[in-house]
Amino acid sequence: MQAVKMYTTAYCPYCTRAKQVLQSKGVAQIEEIRIDSDPAQRAVMMESTGRRTVPQIFIGDTHVGGCDDLIALDQRGGLLPLLQS
Repeated sequence: MQAVKMYTTAYCPYCTRAKQVLQSKGVAQIEEIRIDSDPAQRAVMMESTGRRTVPQIFIGDTHVGGCDDLIALDQRGGLLPLLQS
């Protein structure tokens, strides 16, 4: 299974929802990068994604986007194949 990295903050319901979706697909470990406790990581996130909002999710080297993007990918049937690639 591909490694999953997620930029998050402490109080983010979309981050929680994204984690639930990933866990329901068998993801046991998510590397969480807290941009609220490490502001330098916010700049890294913005540079690598072009976005300012959390969560920002990477599966392997693929930037999936935010929670809504993750759910849309799952509904199209693309999430599990990406995780398993």
